[in-house]
Amino acid sequence: MIKNFSDHSANERTFLAWVRTSIAVMAFGFLVEKFDLFLQMAAPSLAGRALSVPGQRFGDVAGLALIVLGTAMIALAGLRFLANARAIDHAEVRPTRGLRADVTLALLMVLLGLSMLFYLSHAFVAKL
Repeated sequence: MIKNFSDHSANERTFLAWVRTSIAVMAFGFLVEKFDLFLQMAAPSLAGRALSVPGQRFGDVAGLALIVLGTAMIALAGLRFLANARAIDHAEVRPTRGLRADVTLALLMVLLGLSMLFYLSHAFVAKL
């Protein structure tokens, strides 16, 4: 039997949950990027006008930011997984680290979500 098996299993499950979430964030970024491209192509034929330049740029930047953020989340999850695996096998108790990185990623996701909400609500109000 592996020493501290349940702790190592919990560490691996947490790592895999972070990877799943990161893949979802990157997929959403890809969707935002491609949907923005779809809107650029469809807007002239549907409404008889082109999308505004700031609107095009925001969709591009938001999509790419989500892809980069998802990639950073995977890298952080891998580093955290390795550090936790070493800490589980270590005899002495060590304080946890990485709270700043977690809070920073959460704040970036909140800011990106709020900016997407603002962008979509602004586009919706402009149609009315």
